[in-house]
Amino acid sequence: MRTPEASTPAPLELSDITFVRDGRRILDSVSWTIADDEHWLVLGANGSGKTTLMRIAAMYEHPSSGRVRVLGEELGHADVRVLRRRVGYASAALAGQLRGELTARDVVMTARYAALEPWWHQYTDADRAQAAACLDRMGVGTCADRTLGTLSSGEQQRVLLARTLMNEPGVILLDEPSARLDLAGREQLVHALDELAAHGTPLGLVTHHVDEIPGAVSHVLLLRRGEALAQGPIDTALTSDTLSACFEMDLRLERRPDGRFTAWAERR
Repeated sequence: MRTPEASTPAPLELSDITFVRDGRRILDSVSWTIADDEHWLVLGANGSGKTTLMRIAAMYEHPSSGRVRVLGEELGHADVRVLRRRVGYASAALAGQLRGELTARDVVMTARYAALEPWWHQYTDADRAQAAACLDRMGVGTCADRTLGTLSSGEQQRVLLARTLMNEPGVILLDEPSARLDLAGREQLVHALDELAAHGTPLGLVTHHVDEIPGAVSHVLLLRRGEALAQGPIDTALTSDTLSACFEMDLRLERRPDGRFTAWAERR
């Protein structure tokens, strides 16, 4: 008799995650799963727990309670130094740790070992070629030899996106990648995120601005005060009602023909 094949674990599974710091409950029993080929948005007001949730998913924080499984391995029973190499992660905090004197190529290449400096490990010509290919893929190949500090904010963000691709990750996690960008830079980034999602790698994206949601996003998790308010396919879970509840304000939400969203406060 044929034995049924075991189902492949989801790239990311967070179960009943609670996080308490200094007596404050930042996350309260939040569960979130990113399945293969799903592109998730995590949406919420400042202080709703978005960044903490993403840091736990990227294994830079341990929850106070709950279960974290990333690419089939469980946090607490895996070598996170190795497992992090299989997760493409970018955040404002991570960007701030990278020296402005590093070239764009080195910024990307150091992701091979989830490092911040190129002198900590040995790199090969194949590593340098892979870094250059990732920069090309994000449209900043001509910036390879320029230092991070000389790039525009938009170029820097594309370099950080390229960095997430260095190890051909099983899941990509981005915490507010549009921070510090002007309107033009934000629009360029949204297009870059759509290009990233088109390659099929599961994606989790944090923002608190609905006009920054790429059209390729398929699912949404709305957080309010550390709790999951709603989640599911974006077409049904993100509505004027759920958005209003999320930000505790009467809001109107519309989706444009190109798939992007617009929201504004209702006047009384």
